[in-house]
Amino acid sequence: MFIKNAWYVACRPEEIQDKPLGRTICGEKIVFYRGKENKVAAVEDFCPHRGAPLSLGYVEDGNLVCGYHGLVMGCEGKTVAMPAQRVNSFPCNKAYAVVEKFGFIWVWPDDKDQADESKLPELEWADHPEWSYGGGLFHIHCDYRLMIDNLMDLTHETYVHSSSIGQKEIDESLPITKVEGDHVITERYMDNVIAPPFWQMALRGNKLADDIPVDRWQRCHFFAPSNVHIEVGVAHAGHGGYDAPKDKKVSSIVVDFITPETETSHWYFWGMARNFQPENTELTDQIREGQGKIFTEDLEMLEQQQQNILNNPQRKLLMLNIDAGGVQSRKIIERLLNEERQAAVKPEVTKFPNIHVI
Repeated sequence: MFIKNAWYVACRPEEIQDKPLGRTICGEKIVFYRGKENKVAAVEDFCPHRGAPLSLGYVEDGNLVCGYHGLVMGCEGKTVAMPAQRVNSFPCNKAYAVVEKFGFIWVWPDDKDQADESKLPELEWADHPEWSYGGGLFHIHCDYRLMIDNLMDLTHETYVHSSSIGQKEIDESLPITKVEGDHVITERYMDNVIAPPFWQMALRGNKLADDIPVDRWQRCHFFAPSNVHIEVGVAHAGHGGYDAPKDKKVSSIVVDFITPETETSHWYFWGMARNFQPENTELTDQIREGQGKIFTEDLEMLEQQQQNILNNPQRKLLMLNIDAGGVQSRKIIERLLNEERQAAVKPEVTKFPNIHVI
């Protein structure tokens, strides 16, 4: 159920600053660490000697040392040494393609020879002086596709997030969904409404009045394999909404990198990139705290939803028009999965019986 010929966010750089990090991604146990010249490396989290997790070891001279019996593993998965032992014949561990970019460490779970850096997502806000980013990480016990459904249909904000970003006008403004290749866009616009508490805080942070009507927008973008980026914001009503000048609005991109772990769990890298008051670190912390509370509410709902589905495997879930974004995203995932399966099938070789010439 995982697209493996693709880039996924594996971790943030600070997670491997002092020691190796073990993380399961798309069903594969991988250990990440900084090897020679401080370059990120990733290999199977399995010591070929006795099967211990290499992530419980340490890094020395750019190599990974097993914390059980001292086996030394090189960055390409080859056993380099072991105290008083000959290890030249040890089989290689699987090594993974990794890239450090945009403030994240990315991994390609399938054959590293197929990894293509040009397929990394384009992030207009990353490493840009006019943008600021703050975020966090949750480990969520649910199918990663349930999170995609959640983010591509924001109707739930009215109910799950009623005290922060929810408002009744969300229900009253039907979303429009369109598909462009492997990209799904779901849009919703609300005109002449009162900003909910989170956006009132953001307006104040940009030195704008927070007690007058605003035009609000939500533009959800799904990008395969499992990333959702949401353009969100409010502008003082009557100034063009989404297209309003910067001095009349606050706008941001909700950044969601969803990395599958198992069939019923995933790593959720969340955050918000904004292009107003980028130098205001206090505002960044305030937004991060608000976002963290909002996503914590999603976490409880999603994990309980997953448990209900597991407990009732015979029941089919209903689909409504508000589900179009998630439905179209799942269609793309399934198509790409089928393409990977077909590419993995090797043509059968016709076998002939031995022919003896007399």
